[in-house]
Amino acid sequence: MHELIQLNLIPELAEKPELLTKQVADKLEISPSRITRLRTTKKSIDARSFQPKVNLMVEVYWDEPAPVMGKPVFNYQSVEGKTPVLIIGAGPAGLFAALRLIESGLRPIILERGKDAHTRKLDIAQLNRNNGINAESNYCFGEGGAGTFSDGKLYTRSKKKGNTDRIFEIFHVHGAAEEILYDAHPHIGSDKLPQVIANISKTITSCGGEIHFEQKLTEILIENNQVVGCKTADGNTYEAKALILATGHSAHDIYEMLHNQGIALEPKGFAMGVRVEHPQALIDSIQYHSKERDPYLPAASYNLVDQVNERGVYSFCMCPGGHIVPAGSGLNEIVVNGMSASQRNSPFANSGIVVEIRPEDIPAEYQEYGVLAGLKFQQYVENLAYKNNGGLKQVAPAQRLGDFVKGKLSADLPDCSYLPGLISSPLHFWLPDIISSRLREGFKKFDRKMHGYVTNDAVVVGVETRSSSAVRVPRNPETGQHPVINGLFPAGEGSGYSGGITSSAIDGENAAGFVAKSLI
Repeated sequence: MHELIQLNLIPELAEKPELLTKQVADKLEISPSRITRLRTTKKSIDARSFQPKVNLMVEVYWDEPAPVMGKPVFNYQSVEGKTPVLIIGAGPAGLFAALRLIESGLRPIILERGKDAHTRKLDIAQLNRNNGINAESNYCFGEGGAGTFSDGKLYTRSKKKGNTDRIFEIFHVHGAAEEILYDAHPHIGSDKLPQVIANISKTITSCGGEIHFEQKLTEILIENNQVVGCKTADGNTYEAKALILATGHSAHDIYEMLHNQGIALEPKGFAMGVRVEHPQALIDSIQYHSKERDPYLPAASYNLVDQVNERGVYSFCMCPGGHIVPAGSGLNEIVVNGMSASQRNSPFANSGIVVEIRPEDIPAEYQEYGVLAGLKFQQYVENLAYKNNGGLKQVAPAQRLGDFVKGKLSADLPDCSYLPGLISSPLHFWLPDIISSRLREGFKKFDRKMHGYVTNDAVVVGVETRSSSAVRVPRNPETGQHPVINGLFPAGEGSGYSGGITSSAIDGENAAGFVAKSLI
C-alpha cells in the first residue's frame, strides 16, 4: 500500500527516524515493521505558537516492496561540432542555460571574467584577511556567480517563471543534499556549493561545451543588428549568432559597455541599505518563544517587510547562523553581503535590511546619466562607505543598531562575524536621507513585530547595495531577444529579470529555450 501523510510534530519526533516511523505507523494503525519505505517530501517549521512544530508531508509504503527510486535522467548529450551559443557569465543563469542548450543539441561556450571555484577560493581568503581585493575574482565574480560563496539559498517566490523542482533536481544530481528537494527554504551552503558548481561545469565540458575563465567581455560584435560574436579583454574573438548575456548585477562595466555601444537599456527599481547582525540566540529566543533553542530546531530566521513614506523597507537574504562577507567588486568601495555554511552553526544571524529605490527617487545630480542614473547613485553610496571606513581596505563602517535608530555614534562595537573588521561610524548621518530615515523608521516597526529586535547587542554594517540591478536590458517577452539586436538574449540578475540562485537558473533555462527556438 502507498499513501501521502501530513504530520504536525514536535521537533524531536520529526528529526529522529525511528520516532518518525513510529508516528506514521500509529497514524496508519499498523506496526512499524510493516513499513517498507518512508520518505519526506515536504518540510517546514511552524513557530507561530509557543511550542514550535514541524510540518511534514511523508510518502509511506507498507505491506509491499517499495519501488526502486532512480535519479531523474536529463538528456545531456554530446554537442561536439554542434551550433555554438555564447554565454557571458558562469553564474546560475549561465550554467543552467548551458545545460538546457546541451539538452537541445546546441554547444554552449561560456566566457567568465573570474576564475574557477577552486582558484577563486584563494582570492576570497585574501579578501577576508583584508589583504586587498582582486577586481576580477571575489565574492561577485567567478565560477558559480555571487551565490557560490555567499550562501547558496535556493528559496524563491518566482515559481510562475518555471519549474523550481527541476532546478533542485539538477542541483541534487550534481551533489547537493537530498534535503533541498523537500525543505520549505532549501539551502546548500557556501561550504558545499562550490563542489556542486564544479560538478555542473564538468557536465557541460564533458558533453562538448566550453568554459573559458578570465575572459572579460569588452564588446558584443554586431552586424546589421545581428549578433555575430564578441571580444574579450585579452583580444580574443568568439563567433556565434546567439549570445546569452548573464553577467550578474555587479558587472557595472558591462552596463557602461552596452550603453557606449548604443544598445538600449532601461532604468529599474532596486534597493539599498545595510546588513544587520544579531546574536543568533537572540533571534532564536524571539522566533521560538524560548530562552534556549530546542536542539532539534534549526537556527531561526525571519522575514520582515513594511512601508515607510510610501517605500518598502524589508529584510533581504537573511542568513541564520551565518557570516557577513565583503561583497564589493572594485577598489574604493565597501559592499557587504551575508552567507551561511550548510550547518548554519555560527553564533550570529545577519540579514540585509534595504529600502526600495525607484528611478524617480534618484537625486537630481545623477539624472544627467540617464538610464545609468541608478547605477551611478549605487556607486556613490558604495564609495561613501569606503570614505567612512578610515581608508582601511575592506574594513566596514558600522554602528550599534540601537544607536543607529537613536541617531548617535557608537562608542564601541559588539563582536561581529565580518572578518576584515569594523570601524565605528555614524551611518545614520552620512547615508543618504532617502535611505537612512526610512531605515530608522523601519527598524522601529520591525521591533514592534519582533520585540527586542532593536538592541545595542546588534550591529549595523554598511553598505548592502547589490540586492538587485539598477538597470534592465530589455527583451521581447515573445522571443527572449533584445527588441533591436537579434541574437542577444538578456538573462538573470544582471539583465534585471531575477533575484537569487533559483530564479536566475530558471531565467537562464528560459533564455536557452528561446535560443533553441531561434536556431533549430
